[in-house]
Amino acid sequence: MSDIERFGSGGPYEDGIGYSRVVRAGDLFVSAGCTSVIDGELVHERDAYQQAMTAFSVGIGALARAGCPLQAIIATRMYITDRAHADDVGRAHHDTFAAVRPTTAMIIVAGLLDPRMLVEVEITGWAG
Repeated sequence: MSDIERFGSGGPYEDGIGYSRVVRAGDLFVSAGCTSVIDGELVHERDAYQQAMTAFSVGIGALARAGCPLQAIIATRMYITDRAHADDVGRAHHDTFAAVRPTTAMIIVAGLLDPRMLVEVEITGWAG
């Protein structure tokens, strides 16, 4: 267990639910689900592109603080609440990761924790 580190961000859900923003297990970095919540408030309501850009920024920043740079990102997962958001969220993924080209999946879900959330993302990195 000594090569497992847990990193929090101080986000409003972490303590209540009991999770870490990023877990580093050796060279593997895994983010928790990231949304468009900044300082406890949802931003970019009704804008799937901007919510995705914010969620990616939250995840990338958390991974970087744990020691995983953008170039080490190997996989992403995008959860969207409506097929209608797929193009905007896909464009946000392209705008963020085109130079890195991680594997990815986009999954349509029934809903997220806050009904105003349109997208949630997870990011995995390998810094070996």
